[in-house]
Amino acid sequence: MLSQLLTFLGKHPGTKARDVAAFLGKDKSAVNQVLYKHSDKFSQGDDFGWSVIGHEELRIEFPEDSWLSTREFEDILSRHCTPWHDACKRVIFVFKKECRMLLDALARLLALSNQLDAAGKKVSLDFTACRSTLSYLDRMDFFEVLASNIAILPHRPRDRRGALYMGNNDGVIELRVIDPANPDNEIPRLLERSFVRCVDESYSTLALTVIGEPFKNVLDHSRSSLAGFAGLQAYKNRTRIQVVISDNGLGIVGTLQPILQSRYPKIASRIDKSKEHAGIALLKEVFSTGQISQVEDDDRGTGLKSSGDLAGKYSARIFVRQEDFELRIDHRPEGTRYTSRTNLVRINGTHISFDFKLDGSTIAR
Repeated sequence: MLSQLLTFLGKHPGTKARDVAAFLGKDKSAVNQVLYKHSDKFSQGDDFGWSVIGHEELRIEFPEDSWLSTREFEDILSRHCTPWHDACKRVIFVFKKECRMLLDALARLLALSNQLDAAGKKVSLDFTACRSTLSYLDRMDFFEVLASNIAILPHRPRDRRGALYMGNNDGVIELRVIDPANPDNEIPRLLERSFVRCVDESYSTLALTVIGEPFKNVLDHSRSSLAGFAGLQAYKNRTRIQVVISDNGLGIVGTLQPILQSRYPKIASRIDKSKEHAGIALLKEVFSTGQISQVEDDDRGTGLKSSGDLAGKYSARIFVRQEDFELRIDHRPEGTRYTSRTNLVRINGTHISFDFKLDGSTIAR
């Protein structure tokens, strides 16, 4: 409940405990117990409303001897005051010894860091105790996409290992910038070729469709001065492949929700009646039925559904991260399963990751 309280009160300072409890669907006494227990994080005003205590410097530490997925990354963020708090001026992300992140988690860290920097906050990434991860990120061209204002400790790499080794490993596509104003249309092909070389030629259509449609989505839905990015990483003898495609703008839900009622009243009504989180319900519609587009064209709006359907044939897991929530889509032989998380720390845009787990018979030798 702590993470939910931090997120909610970060957005709605001065809310009384009974109203917080009603919003979260919790017992008021349980809410009060957490609020009083964490007096270093919450304060109560004269009108009995609760707020998050904003510190000028926020230090977020990633644990040692770990491989962090998006779940662990989000859990760690949620245990702290939101970095978007007005009082917060500096944010320091600290990597402890032997702390590593999977590509999809790194993508979220990269997007959040750039967005905080663009908002005028001083951001630092401290790898003093974890030089191996610093070296890996350099190999992935992470620092070429990271805003130049962001401080890197002990120092920002100078030689750019990503450029030195670019193209030498089929299991890695370094992070590539997606600029909606001047898109590099070679990016989907690069990801597709790398994916196919890790498995076999039968995956070519899969890879190009699965990767190409979210790439187009970044161009359609970004509306941001911050560029998006894409990358690929193969793990465990190429039996696991992650592909990430991110933008930093309004995102799918941010562009579709404003036109939903006027252009798709039946879908809007269905979402309202579902009693589900509106953003989650809309994403489900996008990936399950398609036919929803901000552009008035009957042929638009099916791309992400097609991408998801094809990924499902290969039992892929898809994560779609939006402003403060996430939809996970698990494709299984018995059917598609949706799970979601809400009240996450804000990260603008759409961040899509595909996680493929392949058996040995499909791997290219």
